[in-house]
Amino acid sequence: MRQGSAESYTVFVRNWWRMENGQRVPDPGARRTTIARGCTYEEARQICEEYAQMHKPGPLSRKAEFTKEG
Repeated sequence: MRQGSAESYTVFVRNWWRMENGQRVPDPGARRTTIARGCTYEEARQICEEYAQMHKPGPLSRKAEFTKEG
């Protein structure tokens, strides 16, 4: 099976921190919620920027990120 040469990206949101005993601690394994798939690099970057403009990160620093698919 052949695969195309185009790279695509998945955009997701997650919290960078979690509360543990009343303290903020890093949460590198936090659950991710996918908001877009099959995006180009520029599309993924734009989606993240739009998310940041429309949503405050809050105390747990919830932010949009993207990663290369495949």
